[in-house]
Formats: sequence, C-alpha cells, structure tokens
Amino acid sequence: MNKGELVAKIADEQGMSQKQVDEIVTALLDEIKGQVAKGEKVTITGFGTYSKKDRKGRTGRNPRTGEEIQIPASSVPAFSAGKQFKDFVKGK
Repeated sequence: MNKGELVAKIADEQGMSQKQVDEIVTALLDEIKGQVAKGEKVTITGFGTYSKKDRKGRTGRNPRTGEEIQIPASSVPAFSAGKQFKDFVKGK
C-alpha cells in the first residue's frame, strides 16, 4: 500500500475528501520527520516510536575490489514497533 492508497482508504472509511485526508497525513508525516531530524523521539502509544540513531564511522570493503574504504558517520531514522502493534501482526 502506498500513500495514495492509504489516503483513499481512510477518506472512504471516514467520509472525508481525499484532499482533506492527504493534508492530514502529509502534516503528520512532516511533523514526525521534523521532530526526528531534531533528535526528538516521537512515540505513538500502541503503535511505535520513531527516533534518530547515530552511526559511527567505520572501515568497510568495496565488494568488487576488496579495497578498504572509510564509511563516514551518519544519522539514520529508526522505528521500534510497540507491543500492541507487534501482537496485532502476530495475530494475538
């Protein structure tokens, strides 16, 4: 399911226009991205937590040549599913 399909499904279920739902979903995602980029955790109880993880620089290998390369430090987004979400997926 992509964003457009999600918006259409929610709009249909809630009796709202797709434009209204798209604005809400976009605002939600933008806010989560903005907070995580600032280093804040965003917790949606029962669903999960979005956070920013810092990776240290390290030495890696080019798979074609075997040559050592330096991989720089970076920040990446992370998601940890909440217990209710995990249980729902497991079918409990």
